Amino acid sequence: MKKILLLALVSIVAFSCKNAEKKQTTEKTVEKPQVNLHVLDGGSILVNKLEVFSQDTTYTGQSKQFSDAFYVISHPKGNLMWDAGLPEALITDEPFTEPSGTFTLQRKDSLKNQLKSIGLTINDFKYIALSHPHFDHTGHANYFKNATWLVQENEYDFITNDSAKVKDPNTYNAIKELKNVEKINGDYDVFGDGTVVIKYMPGHTIGHQALYIEAGLEKPILLTGDLYHFEKNRETKGVPSFNYNVEQTLESMKKFEAFAKEKNAEVIIQHSPKDFKKLQNLLKK
Repeated sequence: MKKILLLALVSIVAFSCKNAEKKQTTEKTVEKPQVNLHVLDGGSILVNKLEVFSQDTTYTGQSKQFSDAFYVISHPKGNLMWDAGLPEALITDEPFTEPSGTFTLQRKDSLKNQLKSIGLTINDFKYIALSHPHFDHTGHANYFKNATWLVQENEYDFITNDSAKVKDPNTYNAIKELKNVEKINGDYDVFGDGTVVIKYMPGHTIGHQALYIEAGLEKPILLTGDLYHFEKNRETKGVPSFNYNVEQTLESMKKFEAFAKEKNAEVIIQHSPKDFKKLQNLLKK
């Protein structure tokens, strides 16, 4: 009887060891690649009429300084440019206030110079993706005519149809050189391994997107696009007056927050000067 029990025990231990070895092998095969993230300066925006970022008179008479960043994500399978800052025509000594008086704009440095500082050139990019096609996110987009533009199909159709080209030529002209188009529908795993994922968050525009990045930091990074514009905006779930759809925006906010909690992600509000500096500091560690 003792011999039988001993043999059974040996069998159990051997089986457990084999399972442990299998688990280790499996874990090794799903090990994720190194992803590098850079946050660069796409300009600054002084909002002179902050009330446009509300559906009511909440911010009447207030102003606020915004940053305008763009991001470089380097993956073993290629580089991705996320957003494109303000137009480089705004690289001047004096800030420019647009005709409505709502925004005062300035960009201090070119894409070429900033890419050089991290050892890259425009031709090193496989992909470009924009959170959405507003002027402060499309500034240098046309430089990436050799890259593949990852865009929600509904967004692409909305800004490139014949009627839109007439009604809003500036939006179309900002992306018209991007001929290599990959239309997507919903969330999209850019490199197929879960490290860089475009999250469909419509409402600000019809095909608005956020971006999830696992860059080897303590927490993954979750870029908001323009789902939120500043901290109070996130706290109160404020919706700008110019959003495409209020209900969609609020629904996207719910999905965004649930996803951020699920992933324990570090949320970076792209127009927040505070978050711009926070991300810079995180990337230095």
